[in-house]
Amino acid sequence: MSEITLRLNDEPARLPAGTSLADALHTWHYADRRVAVAINGEFVPRSAYTEQVLKDDDRIDIVAPVGGG
Repeated sequence: MSEITLRLNDEPARLPAGTSLADALHTWHYADRRVAVAINGEFVPRSAYTEQVLKDDDRIDIVAPVGGG
């Protein structure tokens, strides 16, 4: 199976080709956390995570909300 190389929060990462964003978040242990995700600078709505397939050279930015007050 071929792999793709991408950047996860500015760090190199590799995944099997054809991996969905939802599966990638599970692999990276973000599946149970509330996060915002952008691919190549474009926000991805949570409802699109399962159909969004990652591609070689994608830049993934994951941001978790910070509580405080």
